[in-house]
Amino acid sequence: MKKADDSVIHQKPPWSLWPTTRRAWIRLACLIGTTAGGIAFAGWYTMSMPKSSYRGELPPLDEEALRVEKALRDDVHVLAMEIGERNLAHVDLLRRAEAFLVESFGEAGYRPELQELRVGEKLARNIEVEIVGGEHASEIVVIGAHYDSAHGPAANDNASGTAALLELARWASSQRFARTVRFVAFVNEEPPYFQVPGQMGSEVYAARCRSRQEDIVAMLSLETLGYYDDRPGSQRYPWPFSWFYPSRGDFVAFVGDLGSRSLVRRAIGAFRADTAFPSEGIALPGSIAGVDWSDHWSFWQHGFEAIMVTDTAIFRYPYYHRLQDTPDKIDFEGLARVVVGLRDVITTLASR
Repeated sequence: MKKADDSVIHQKPPWSLWPTTRRAWIRLACLIGTTAGGIAFAGWYTMSMPKSSYRGELPPLDEEALRVEKALRDDVHVLAMEIGERNLAHVDLLRRAEAFLVESFGEAGYRPELQELRVGEKLARNIEVEIVGGEHASEIVVIGAHYDSAHGPAANDNASGTAALLELARWASSQRFARTVRFVAFVNEEPPYFQVPGQMGSEVYAARCRSRQEDIVAMLSLETLGYYDDRPGSQRYPWPFSWFYPSRGDFVAFVGDLGSRSLVRRAIGAFRADTAFPSEGIALPGSIAGVDWSDHWSFWQHGFEAIMVTDTAIFRYPYYHRLQDTPDKIDFEGLARVVVGLRDVITTLASR
């Protein structure tokens, strides 16, 4: 006679796996509660930000904001339309962009310093200007943006961030801070140099800061800052963040890794304190898509706190890395509001 299969005889029905005693039920409840509590804490830790995002009708731009808007429009036009695609594949145009930035910084009263890096036979340069601080001059705040482009005019990625960098530097030239403030235009952020040590401009710069044992206490990367859309569904996210953040792409985002959480919170708190423009902030593991997609990544690699300020780029902007990334796509009024708000962020970070 055929023997029964032992695996069939001893197989338990699914319902027999449920707890059968009061103690077992308590253990299951504790496990579920602990897991839910852990998830809730993780959500609070990564997404909880000071103050509230601005909501409601935006007030008219005042005279100063209108001046900022015009300056941003002019600088983006030069970089995107008069110069165009600026990278090591088009070295002559990259040199023109470099010369424009050096001249613009000089007109604002700075003495730009160039940091050279070689990629094969080609030479690229970061451009740095500095305001030496007062009683805490050894502590340094870096504001950076990359001026190179991937393809075409690259008006938003990243002429918008570069124009913001220039305008903030112009404003800061008449300010005095406790900490030293540097404004740096980085080269070679875009592929094929992105996140390549020794070839990405910001990585070379951050490595030098570390080798000099400089005390970089905060770094802000101004990345793709000019596109805002208040239509429902205009904003996308990696899963599952669409459950927690707005579906309208009408806000500026402050993004950092977990090690830079305190910097994210301080920066967005300063922005929200007196800026009538929507903002969202988050601190996440750097491995999540999009979190490390700019020059702040370079500073993480060398142990510095750094964050990205952005319109979220590919998660909102339909012309990301396309030839259609032209100045007519940029909301210069929104960009001006963000730039004026970033003055408060710089003042806060540089005051200690």
